[in-house]
Amino acid sequence: MLDLPYDFDSLIAAGSMSGSSAIIVMDDSTRTSSRRWRTSAEFYAHESCGQCTPCREGSLWMSKALHRLTHGEGRKSDADYLVKIADNIPGGRTICAFGEACSWPVQSFVGEVQRRIRRQRRSR
Repeated sequence: MLDLPYDFDSLIAAGSMSGSSAIIVMDDSTRTSSRRWRTSAEFYAHESCGQCTPCREGSLWMSKALHRLTHGEGRKSDADYLVKIADNIPGGRTICAFGEACSWPVQSFVGEVQRRIRRQRRSR
């Protein structure tokens, strides 16, 4: 896929999407799910303009919870915590669509987060 043109239509046709139009290069030892979670959450927490409390605080809280999870420090309550935050940001609570957008990735991978938490608890 190295020869695949990096444009929206080509990526969609290949079964992917361009997202923020950034490419992250990782070696084989990187857990892509962990990196994907953190990258998404860190991006939104960093890029929030800070005007809306749900976006400013919610994106930061989600980033911190995902950091714990990807470093083996996940709490039993983290999956529910992430869902609660992500579900309370959208719905007209923010000035712009950025706040809603920061909740979508978390809402899409929360099932994977729940499985990770169960595995971490079993390994302790």
